Amino acid sequence: MTDANDRADPTAPQGATSAGSAADPLAGVAAGAARSAPGEARLPLGTRRGRTRRGVSIQSKLLIMLLLTSLLSTIVVGAIGYASATGALKKAALDQLVGIRGARAAEITRTMENIRTTAVLASGNDSAVAASEAFNAGFAELQQQTASDAETSAVSDFYADTFVPALEKSAGEQFSDTAFAPTDPAGVYLQSKYTAPLALDYDKALATSDAGDGSAWSAANAEYNSFFASLVDRIGFEDALLLDTDGDVVYSAYLGADLGTNVRTGPYRDSALAKAYDAVLATNSVDATRFTDFERYVPSLNSPTAWALSPIGDRDGRVTGVLALQIPVETINDVMTGDEGWAKQGLGETGEVYLAGDDRTMRSNSRELIQRPKDYAKDAIAGGTPSATAKQVVAAKSTILLQPLRNASVTSALQGRTGTNEAPSYVGGQSLAAYAPLQIEGLNWVIVARITTAEAYSSAAEFTRNLVLSTAAIALLVSLLSLLLAQIFLRPLRRLQTAVQRVSAGELGVQVDTGSRDEVADLGVAFNDMSRSLEIKAELLDAERAEYDRLLHTVMPETVAKRYRQGDETIAEDHQDVSVIFADIVGFDDFSRGMQSAESLALLNDIVRGFDEAAARLGVERVRTTRLEGYLASCGLIVPRVDNARRVVEFAIEMQNVLDRLGAQHGATLTLRAGVDSGTVTSGLIGRSSVVYDMWGDAVSLAHRVQDAAEGPGIFVTQRVADQLPDTIPLTESAGFGDERVFKVDRAAADREARRG
Repeated sequence: MTDANDRADPTAPQGATSAGSAADPLAGVAAGAARSAPGEARLPLGTRRGRTRRGVSIQSKLLIMLLLTSLLSTIVVGAIGYASATGALKKAALDQLVGIRGARAAEITRTMENIRTTAVLASGNDSAVAASEAFNAGFAELQQQTASDAETSAVSDFYADTFVPALEKSAGEQFSDTAFAPTDPAGVYLQSKYTAPLALDYDKALATSDAGDGSAWSAANAEYNSFFASLVDRIGFEDALLLDTDGDVVYSAYLGADLGTNVRTGPYRDSALAKAYDAVLATNSVDATRFTDFERYVPSLNSPTAWALSPIGDRDGRVTGVLALQIPVETINDVMTGDEGWAKQGLGETGEVYLAGDDRTMRSNSRELIQRPKDYAKDAIAGGTPSATAKQVVAAKSTILLQPLRNASVTSALQGRTGTNEAPSYVGGQSLAAYAPLQIEGLNWVIVARITTAEAYSSAAEFTRNLVLSTAAIALLVSLLSLLLAQIFLRPLRRLQTAVQRVSAGELGVQVDTGSRDEVADLGVAFNDMSRSLEIKAELLDAERAEYDRLLHTVMPETVAKRYRQGDETIAEDHQDVSVIFADIVGFDDFSRGMQSAESLALLNDIVRGFDEAAARLGVERVRTTRLEGYLASCGLIVPRVDNARRVVEFAIEMQNVLDRLGAQHGATLTLRAGVDSGTVTSGLIGRSSVVYDMWGDAVSLAHRVQDAAEGPGIFVTQRVADQLPDTIPLTESAGFGDERVFKVDRAAADREARRG
C-alpha cells in the first residue's frame, strides 16, 4: 500500500512477476498438474477376470516348441540364414543410422537455435545498446576528419606486406594490394591505429582496448570491448562485429580488415554478410535474426565463415545498428563428430555424420580427413573428387566448402526427402546412408549419416555359421531338459502371477516369496520393490494433489482452477455488471517510516487480513494486493449479485473501519482512498511458466482513475455506482474528471444511518 505520490497505474493485466501474485506457489506445483488432476483414481484398477479353461500348458508348449526348433532349424536356418542375417544386419544398421541422424539433426538444430538466441540476447543487452550508440558516434566523428598521409601509408603497407601475402597463401590466388584497403577517413584512421599495428595477431587484438589516441571511438572501445571480447573468448564465437544503419563496420572484436569498411559500398559488398545485414535491418525489429551460410570471407583470410545477425535498438525501439557474430566452425564440427567419439556412438570404424549445403559441398569436417589425413586424398579421388580439390582439402585441413557431394543421399535430401539408401560414398566404395533436410530457418542444409557396407555386413557370414551350430546344440539340450526346467521355471511365475492379479485389482503392499536366488527371484524382488514403491507413490501423490489444490484455490477461483487443472492455458472470461473497488492506504508510509521492516510488514499484514475478512463477510472477492499498487477487489465477478454496488461501498466503509481500529491501537492516522466503478470486466490467467490470476477492463481502469484523481482520502464512486446505491448511503458530489461525475460517500452520515437502522 502506498501514499498517493508513490502509486503506479496497476490497471493493466499483471505479469508473472507481479508482487503478491502467488506465481511462485503455482510454479512449484505445476508438475503436479501436468501429471494428474485431483479426483482421479489413486492407482489404475483392473477388472479381475474369472478363471478360464486352459488349453495346452506352457510346459507342453515349451517341449513342442523346442523339439520343432531342433528339427527344423537345420533345414530352415541353412537355407535362409545368410539372407536373413544380411537383411537383419542391414535393417539394424539403417535403423541405427536413422537414430544417429535424428540425434545429430536435433543437436545441430538446437545448437543453431542457441546461437540465434544468444545473438538476440546479446544484441538486446544494455552494454550492446550503449556500445552501438557510442561506436556510431565515435565513427561518425572520425568520418569528419581527413586521413593523414602517415595513416594512409601505414594502412597501405599493412595490406601490401602483411594482409595480402597471408590471404594469397591461404586462398592460393593472387590479389591486388589495394583491392581491400579502406578509403573512408574513419576506416583509414581505425586500421592505421589498430589493424595495421597488430599485424593479424588476433589474440593481441582481442585484448587491445585503447590505442591511446584520445578519440571518442577509442574511449568507446576501452569501455565496451570487454563485453564483445567475452562473446568471442568465453562463448566461443569467431568474431563479433557492430554495424551502424549505414552499413559501416564500426567495431570488430579482432580489429580485422573489415573494420571501418562499408558492407554496402566497400570491398565486401557482395558478401553473404552484406545481404544478411540488409535483410535483418529491413525487419526493423530488435528480435529478428538472420543466418548466413558458409562462404569464403576475405577478412578471415578466405576461411569458410558463417554469421548470425541481430539488430540492436534503444529503449524507444529505434534500431541503431546490427550485431554480427561469426559462428564457430569448431562448434559445428564437435556436434557432427560427437566430439570425435564415432565408435562410442555406434558408427564403428568408418561411419560418420556430415552436413551439406545447397551447393553440394560439405558444411562440416570429414571423419577420414580427421582420423586418416594421409589416406583421405587417395580415397576421395577414388570417390570422384578432383585431384586438385582433394589436395586443397588436405592443405586446408577442412572439407567445408571444398568436398563435393554428388551422391544420391545429398540429392534426395536437398529435394526435401527423408530416407535411407545404399549408394557410393564420396571416399569411394558403397555405403549405407540415412539422410534428411534440416529445419533451420535461413539455412538450406541437409544431414547424412553413413557407414560402409563392408563394415555393416562384416558379421553376416559368422552370424549364420554360429546360428546353425548353436541351434542344433540347443535343440537337443533343451529337449532333454524341458520337462524339468518347465516345472522349476513355472513355480515362482505362478506365485508372481497371483501377486500381479492382486495388484491389478487395486490392492497395495502385496509381497511375494522370492524363494531361490535366480533371475526369477530377482523378478520377484523387483515386483516387491515395485509394489512398495507404488504404495509410497500413491501416498505421496495424494498428499501432492491435496497441496496442489490448496495452493491453487488461494490464487484463483474454483471455476478457473478447474479449467487450469484440465490443461487449459488460455483462460479469460468477460463479466457483465461487476463492481470494482481500487483502494490504497493514506498515511501508512509516514507511520511506518521509522519501523523495522518486519514490524512494518506485520502491521500491513494485519490490515490486509482485516480487509480480507470484511470482504468475505460482504461477498466481495479480492483480486490482488500489492505493497505498491493497492488493493483491488470486485463483487459480482464469481457470483453474480444484484446489489454488488452496495456491497462494494459497504466493504469500502468497513475497510476504513479496519484502519480506524488499527490506527487507534497503534496511535496512527490511517485513512482510505478508494475508487468504485461498475461495468464490464475481463478476468483470466496471464503467463505460462508462472501464472497470475488478474482482472482488467474499463471498470477497473475507471475505478483506479477515480481513486487516483481524488484530492484527499475518502470513498469515491462513479455515476453508475451512485445510481445503484440505496438512500441509506448518503453521497456528496465531488470533483470529477472529463465527462465523468464522481461522488464521495458521506461516511459519517452513512454510519448514523447504519446505527439508526
